[in-house]
Order: sequence, then C-alpha cells, then structure tokens
Amino acid sequence: MRSIAHPTFVFVPGGSSNARAWGPLQNELALHGHRSYAVDLPGHGDRADHPAAYYRQPQDLTALAAAPSPMRGITLQDNVRHVVDILHRLAPSGPLVLVANSFGGLTVTAVANAVPELLDRVVYLSAVCLSDPAMATEEWDVLDDNLLDAAAARITVPNTADHGVVRLNWRATHADPALFAQLKTAVMADSSDHQFRMLLDSMDPDENYSVLEKGAVAQAARWGAVPHTFVRLTEDLSIPPAVQDYMIRKADELTPENPFDVRTLPASHVGYFSRPHLFAALLASLVQAASI
Repeated sequence: MRSIAHPTFVFVPGGSSNARAWGPLQNELALHGHRSYAVDLPGHGDRADHPAAYYRQPQDLTALAAAPSPMRGITLQDNVRHVVDILHRLAPSGPLVLVANSFGGLTVTAVANAVPELLDRVVYLSAVCLSDPAMATEEWDVLDDNLLDAAAARITVPNTADHGVVRLNWRATHADPALFAQLKTAVMADSSDHQFRMLLDSMDPDENYSVLEKGAVAQAARWGAVPHTFVRLTEDLSIPPAVQDYMIRKADELTPENPFDVRTLPASHVGYFSRPHLFAALLASLVQAASI
C-alpha cells in the first residue's frame, strides 16, 4: 500500500450522469489541496452522440424515441477498460482513490476486481455495491421504499430504438411543476430549485442497465483487498438508508477481515452536487487519516 498523503480522487458518475455533475465537489476538494479527475463513462458526457431531439424545444417525442443511443452495445467491461486506462495514466502522479455514486458503484466494484493493485481506497457515496451473485438476479431481502422509481417511470421514453437502453426525458421535468417537485424530492431534496435545474440540465438521457451483471459482484480476494468506505446518506430517498445498510452488511459478510469503513452524512442521493462542502471535508478526512 502506497502512502496516500497526496491522492488523486477519481469520480465515477451514477446512472444518466457524467463528469459535469462532479464539478462542485471537485472545486471544494481543490480548496482542501486535492487533485481529482471526473470520468465520462462510454456513451456518456460531452463527447457522446446524444439524440438531438432531446435538446430541441419543443421536443418531438416520436423522434426522441426513434433516435439511436450512444449506449448501444456498451458493456460493463467497456466501462472497466475505460476507467482502468484512466487509472494507469493517473497512477504515476500518486495514490488513487476511486469514488462512485449510485449506479456507478457497479463499475467501481468491477474495476476494483480487475486492478486492486492500482487502488488505495474505494469509496461508495450511497452507491450500488453487489457482494453476492444473487444480488444481481434476485430480489433483495430489504424494504426498498425509494421514491425514484415512480418518478423515473413518469419520464421514461417508451418504445425506444435500442434494446436494453433506458431513455429518460429529464428535460421534460422543466415544463411540469408537479413532476419537478416529485423528482427533486426523490433525488436532491436538500437543494434549491435552481441547483436542481442545473443538475437536470447536466443529465444524459440514456443508461444501459445490462451492466447490472455478475462481473459487477465484488470478489473477496481482489475487491476485498482494497480498503473500502461506504458513505451512508441519511436523507437519501433514491437508495434509502435501509438499502444502504443491507449492502454494507452483505459486503462485510464477504470480507469480514476487511469490513466497510462506514461514514454518515445528512445528505440526499446527489448531495455531493447540492452540498459539496460536506463531501469534500469527508473525503479529505479519509486520506488524512490514512496518511497518519
């Protein structure tokens, strides 16, 4: 294990998100003197060929449904190869702390399985962590009373052209005050309306849920060799605390000799965007503690 006194934080976004969403947290981390790199996963971000119909106003919903997706054909292993390449390029600059939110936890776990030797810590900001193959295929033994599923159903574009890709019309939310309030409550209730509008405009429409597969399940001998932190978000209504605690417990059963270092913040699911100072201080404290 290398000294972690001068790490680079590498951020992996959640579903429908991209590098832009990490900007506020990266700015706060810079005030703590830390480097960071925000990843655009394949099919996401500024260089992805998103449907033009998503951005036009007024929207043509028929054209939006028919437009091909930049996510078509992308697999979990494509994500892993992309992130591993970035890690290799960053490694000469010092230790690496890999951080994920939400759906990005699947990619981060698979990366830790692939290259544990490159990582000094993995951090899950209320991110999905699978530690048992059954978690990828069967219902979980926990009450999941999240508010996001119902809200997301209202913006799901039906009859899309690419099998396996879910297309969410986040921008439709601007024209529907009730839907705006419902999504804001589910995703980022601790933000102002202005902040939530900025988040909505940063979101990509498409996500490929086929990455929810056995390759994203933690391996005790590899993922389990990397120190890992789970940041519980007590105000998260997208992945509620009970579900977060279930994932923590299941992972600790896999690697009882290396359990999660559990931290808690009073923040929403995307609180790193609305309250980045809290997250920056916590991340900075992780590496300071590790360097003592």
